[in-house]
Amino acid sequence: MSRVSRVRAEAVAAWHSFLRRRTAVFFTFFFPLILVVIFGALVRTGATGGGLFTEPAGYYAAGYVAVVVLFTPLSRVGSEVARTRDGRRFEKLATTPLTRTEWLLAHTAVNGVIIGLAALAVLVLVVGLTGAAVAPSPLLVPLVAAGVVLFCGVGATLGALADSQDGAISASNAVALPLLFLSETFVPPSLLPAWFRPVVDLSPLTYFSRGARAATHTGDIGVALTNLAVLSALAVVAFGVGAALVPRTE
Repeated sequence: MSRVSRVRAEAVAAWHSFLRRRTAVFFTFFFPLILVVIFGALVRTGATGGGLFTEPAGYYAAGYVAVVVLFTPLSRVGSEVARTRDGRRFEKLATTPLTRTEWLLAHTAVNGVIIGLAALAVLVLVVGLTGAAVAPSPLLVPLVAAGVVLFCGVGATLGALADSQDGAISASNAVALPLLFLSETFVPPSLLPAWFRPVVDLSPLTYFSRGARAATHTGDIGVALTNLAVLSALAVVAFGVGAALVPRTE
């Protein structure tokens, strides 16, 4: 059985496992969409002329997509690693040729499909509810892909280090919530204290937000490509660390 066949088989199994958990399917798509409704339609991002949401509506489209790219892989992969370990299924996988890297690659591919669909739904809703000027840039595809790989790697790390599935979910939320609001997603750097702005550059989500915003809002291709390069490098490192920490399947 080739490596491609092993990854495909695990990905198909993971996909069907996701579809069987209807609550997980619902909240994977519902959570980011409800944020769009709350902030986009009720709070009216970019339409108040003051307060927190001072930028044009198109500025925040990258932030809404960042919600999906950040939360979904962190919680899904983190809890999946912990659940598989606690159920002693990694011991069963150890009797197969499937490696840790292949296992994580399969689950990353499934998350890529899920997040791609959710991101598309978010963008359609953002444009429909807020009238945001969002350009359909092809660069958004590799940006989302790199973000998925990065945060699947981080999720796998959290799941491996946590002592339970509940612990993995708690850890993912503890990491995701600060990153979401301190990574140039919904809070423009101009609203942050000057001393804190360099800290924003330490967040990997910042490079996704900057790249996605440059691709879909400002149209600055150079900025989008620069942030894509940084995001891709971080994704390689995060995926490597996550794969190394996944319980052994060899």
